[in-house]
Amino acid sequence: MARLTARFWIDAYLTRLRGQDIPAFIVSHGDDTAGSILVKLNRLDGQATVYQRSYNLMDDTRTWAILEQGAEADVDASITRQQGYDPDIWVIEVEDRQGRHLLDQPGLD
Repeated sequence: MARLTARFWIDAYLTRLRGQDIPAFIVSHGDDTAGSILVKLNRLDGQATVYQRSYNLMDDTRTWAILEQGAEADVDASITRQQGYDPDIWVIEVEDRQGRHLLDQPGLD
């Protein structure tokens, strides 16, 4: 199965968010081709969640799993740790009081 480049996926994701009037921006630019992606959902109330893509090798499916959630400072610390492990990682921040991130929609896995 062919995989999309990280940059292509991010551009499509940001376009989909803009179409729903959900503000989002690139916090950290990773490797354009194969960089891992973290999506931080900032609820603008001091709470946040960071999602990472996880792969199920048994059935070759991808899902978005919560890496960390809670106080925004704790979520940011988790992101910083991940960047220490993987300097090619992308970080996208989505700002939405309603908690919309669209990661559960078709085509974004």
